Formats: sequence, structure tokens, C-alpha cells
Amino acid sequence: MVAIGVSGTGFAQTAEHHDADAGLKAIYTAEWTWREAQFPDDEDSQKPIEDHLPDVTPAAQQMRLQYWLDVRRKLDAISRNELSTPERLNYEIYRPQIEVLIENQRFRDFEMPANADTTFWTDLGYTARRSFRSLKDYQNWISQMHDIPRYFRQQIEEMRAGLKRGFTPPRVTMQGRDASLIAVTDVAPESTLFYTPFLDMPGVPAAEQASLRAQAVTTIQESVQPAYRDLLRFMRTEYLPRTRTTLAAWDLPDGKAFYRAKIREFTTLDMDPADIHALGLREVARLRAEMTAAMHDAGFSGDLPAFLASLREDPRFYAKTPEELLMRGAWIAKRFDGKASQFFGYLPRARFTIRPVPDDLAPFYTAGRGGPGVYLINTYDLPSRPLYNLTALTLHESAPGHAFQMPIAMEHKDQPEFRQHTYISAFGEGWALYCEKLGLEMGMYDTPYDRFGMLGYQIWRAARLVVDTGIHSQGWTRERALAYFRENTALADHEIQTEIDRYIAWPAQALSYYLGEMAILEARARAEKTLGERFNIRAFHDAVLELGSVPLPVLTSRIDRFIAEGGKGPYPDMEQ
Repeated sequence: MVAIGVSGTGFAQTAEHHDADAGLKAIYTAEWTWREAQFPDDEDSQKPIEDHLPDVTPAAQQMRLQYWLDVRRKLDAISRNELSTPERLNYEIYRPQIEVLIENQRFRDFEMPANADTTFWTDLGYTARRSFRSLKDYQNWISQMHDIPRYFRQQIEEMRAGLKRGFTPPRVTMQGRDASLIAVTDVAPESTLFYTPFLDMPGVPAAEQASLRAQAVTTIQESVQPAYRDLLRFMRTEYLPRTRTTLAAWDLPDGKAFYRAKIREFTTLDMDPADIHALGLREVARLRAEMTAAMHDAGFSGDLPAFLASLREDPRFYAKTPEELLMRGAWIAKRFDGKASQFFGYLPRARFTIRPVPDDLAPFYTAGRGGPGVYLINTYDLPSRPLYNLTALTLHESAPGHAFQMPIAMEHKDQPEFRQHTYISAFGEGWALYCEKLGLEMGMYDTPYDRFGMLGYQIWRAARLVVDTGIHSQGWTRERALAYFRENTALADHEIQTEIDRYIAWPAQALSYYLGEMAILEARARAEKTLGERFNIRAFHDAVLELGSVPLPVLTSRIDRFIAEGGKGPYPDMEQ
């Protein structure tokens, strides 16, 4: 009975926390369930295979905007001071997600559903390449394929609306992108990516397999391929000839505000493009000095441009077969496994496979990409895939980069789903780029050439700060951007062209890598300086990764708390 009098105020505060917490949880739980249904699969999707594709009509898009505006109004009504500490953190992570979704709807991003890097039709391949686990998955996939003609018609109407107001990707970046359509239209149904799930059907009775395969062939012939032929005709005769001839995001409708919104979306920071450009120039100059030192360590006596030219031409730095490139990547990934426990307390249960980038994507795809369960290595055009870059690429795309960080986020089942499954570029790409540099401490770079490759990847991301802002806010031409990359990076020419077209078509995304890495490095330096001998690298990494994928200001606040708590990580028993 005494406890009532002593703790009366505390009880009232707890009740306030409970009410505010419950209100916030109700908002983000309902919104996340609804949000999942609004988008098709992407390369990191974890939701069940559905029997239909989303509605992308103008009315549906307006409905989505209104829904997220209503969510924001509900969030405005919540007093953050009444939230418990864990839910206040959830609020700080969740609120920016809603702001980005609103901005994307307001700028009508959906009227440009295809660019040099990503298209709505190639995105369908992500579902086809997933692991099908039940009879229902196969049945739903066949139903989803039946829905493709409707979905494509709606996307074409959105693209027509974009054409009318000049909201299109630059024409130069879309050259040859119809190859991914031809990969579906001009082959037998069994050779299309849509048939991929039916090649191997574990757990499905043989009689059911035969029936499902027959249904799949008919559906591809009668629904999928005609829809792709209609889209190919539209792209060639109507869309591509009328896409814009300018490059800059500033040249789009309300372009300056659009580019600034994209900077906020991808970097989670509200930085001026001119400041980002100046930062990039400084970092490129600093990294060039480090690359020159690595060049001298390799015994090269000429200047840096001559060294870059020699690297591009020397056959010893290039795999002879796709299998050699894949096996080297696998060996690097396994070498990290032997070092993982020295640098991380919490190790993910999930494993990943290594595969080549699919043929329909490879000509325009990056050197590699990773995520939950997979590390893709691009074996197309082997002379553009130097082996001295492979260690940095593998650390970034597999473990401890994307195929490590993202599964850890998903294994934190105590956190809301919007934290388990959302990917924020500044955090995810910043972490992966940090992992490349961490390879130095892990002893992963055996030769001066490997170290040069790591520095080449660092300067590549720093140069993005210059090129992205140069193109989208300072009037740079494509030729100037290409020349800047040729002068300052060791990338092969094919990859340079692919990358520059990606930056032109995807404003501000390229800024997220280096700014994210800088935030992690600065947080670590602050922790090391303050904690001294108490600094534990495993505890620091665990503190960063247990967050999920978060805005950079949230990361900074978490490391401030890590320092205030004396460097104690979230899993003390694992970090000793």
C-alpha cells in the first residue's frame, strides 16, 4: 500500500507513456501492413508471393498520398515527450519514412517508373527468382502473371502523363534498355525469367508439377509475352523518341525542389548541393594522394593516370572465365567468415549464396549487388571486372556489408516491421562502404593492388558527390562526368558509362554512400577518442547494426548514447 503513495507520479507518467506508445504502435503497425500491399516485390522483398500486382492508376496514387498525409496528421497529434524511450526512437525513424513517401507522391515519381538502373518490368524478375516454398506460391505467381497486361497498361498511362509534363528519364540513359524487353518477347516461354520457378519445384507432387508447368507456359504465351510486346512497341515508337534531351534534375518540373527532396530522401540530411560538391572535391583530392602512395608501394614509377591505364590493360588483373570470377568472390567471402567474430559480437543466422547477375540485367547492371540471401557478381564483359576491386566489392555486397547488415535487421523481431524491412540508402550504403575500409583492419587486402582497389572504390564514391551535384545542379554534361571518372577512378570504361548513366537517371542516390560512411567513421572516431581503452570494436559495430536501417541523425544519437554508457554494446555477453 505504501508503494501507491510513493510512486503515484511515476504511475501517472507510465500511464501517459502507455497511451502514447499504444497510439504510435497502432499507427505504424496499420500503415506498414497497408504499405506492403501498395508496392510490388523488389530485390529485397520478404513479403509473401501475391496473386496480383498493385493498382497504379492516378486515383490509386492520389489515394496513397491522402493516406500518408492522414498518417502524418496522426503523428503530429502525438507528444514525443509522452513516448517511452524505445518508442521515441521508433518515432524518429518512422516519421522521416512517411515524409519521403509523401514527397514522392507529391512530385509524382510514379510517372517515371523506368530509368537506366531500374524498371517496373525488370522488377518483376525479383519475384520470379525468389524461393517458392508452397503450392500456393506457384498458384499465386501464375495469377500474378495473368495480371501483367493490366499492370503494364496502367504503367504506360502513367508514363504518358510524365511525357506530357516533361517528367522522363534523359534519353541518352535509356539507349538499349529495350534489350530487357526483348529477352521476354523473342524467346520460348520456358526460356523466359517468368518460367524460372517451374524449373525446380521441391515439395510439389509430380502430378501437380506437370499441371502448373503447363499453366505457366500458357500464361506466358497468352498474357506475359503479348504485354511485353505492347510495351516494347510503346517504348520504341512513342516513349523513347519523346524523352527529354536534358540531364539535370533541375531541368525537371520544379526541379530544384525535386533534387533537394531527393537529397533528403537518400542521405537523410538537408544539405545544399554546392556544399556536397565542395566536400566531394576535397575528398577526391585527399584520396588521390593515398592512391598515389599505394601506386608507389606497388612499384610503379609513373604518374597516376599512367598507372590507371596500365591496370586497365594488364591481363593478370582480369578473370578468364565467369566461373573464375565467381570462385574468387566466394573465396574472399569465406576468408571474412574466419575473421567475423573478431569484429562482431552478434553474427546473423542467415546465410547467402553467390550467383552471377542474370543475363537480362547484366549489360546495364552494376559490378555486383547483395542483400538477404544473395550476393550477385556481374560476369558480363569480364575485361570491365578487375580482380583488384573484388575484395572491396565482396566486403560491400556480401559480408559484412549488405548480406550481413540486412539479415541482422530482420532478425530483430522485437523491433517494428518498418525497421526490420525498410532500407535507408544512407545507412545501408554507408555501412557497406565502411566495410570496404574495415577490410584494412581485417587484413583482407593482401597486395598493394588490392589496397589500391579499395582506395579506388573509396574515391569512386567520393567522386559521386562531385558528379551527381555537378550534373543535377551545376550544368555538367555527360561527357564532363565521364572524363572526371576516367581521370580519378580506376573503373573500366564500360562500368564508368553504366555508372554515370545511373547517376543521371537516379538523382541523389549516389550521394548516400560517402555521406553515410563519413557519419559512421566520425561516430567511431568520437567513440574511440572518448572511450580510449574502453572502446570495443565488436560492441561498436553491434550498436550500429542493432538499429536496423535508420536516418543518419538517429545513428549519431545512438553512438552518443553508446559513449555515455561507457562503450557498452547491446549484447555484452557476445562482445567480450
